[in-house]
Amino acid sequence: MSAIRLLVLGAVRQHGRAHGYQVRNDLEYWGAHEWSNAKPGSIYHALKQMAKQGLLYEHETAPSTAGGPPRTEYEITEKGTEEFLDLLREALVSTYNQKPDMLSAAVGLMVDLPRAEVIELLKRRISGLADWRASVTEYYTPEDGPEQLGHIGEIMNLWLHQAEGGEIWTQGLIERIEGGAYTFAGEGEPFVGVLADGEENPWATGERHAGDDA
Repeated sequence: MSAIRLLVLGAVRQHGRAHGYQVRNDLEYWGAHEWSNAKPGSIYHALKQMAKQGLLYEHETAPSTAGGPPRTEYEITEKGTEEFLDLLREALVSTYNQKPDMLSAAVGLMVDLPRAEVIELLKRRISGLADWRASVTEYYTPEDGPEQLGHIGEIMNLWLHQAEGGEIWTQGLIERIEGGAYTFAGEGEPFVGVLADGEENPWATGERHAGDDA
């Protein structure tokens, strides 16, 4: 799975229609350039590739009245929406075979799904983490410490702590959601997580890229 695809589709979907620099600005606003591969070149490449794949519509716009160049605006397609929701659901469930940026992206976009579905997906995540922990303890006895397998035992110890920590964090998230935290799909006005065109981004890197004006 690719976090950049999930993030870009999510940003475009929240805007309804957005040009590339808006998407880049949103991802920097979310801090995604710090915890994922969401760098400018990757973002603009993903937009073009997903347009070719039919996940996004491309709209050519007229030059701005201020004399700026015309931009390509993107709008998510029905196929793109299906891809976005599939990636989001998979990222919320996946465990040991997942990069941290996928889970971070999924948590940031989870409110695009209904509350009950997110709870169910996270419960499946806990089940997967329990299975992972069980598979580790087939070869590693925690009570005997990592030294039993030489320094390689530290790998098993790491996996064990990741599985246990993941279960604790996921269960806490489930309890908060079950307790009414956050606004999910179909529950009313959603949390606004994107910037309006021209709105100042306090977290922007300020670095220019050739694709910013495309």
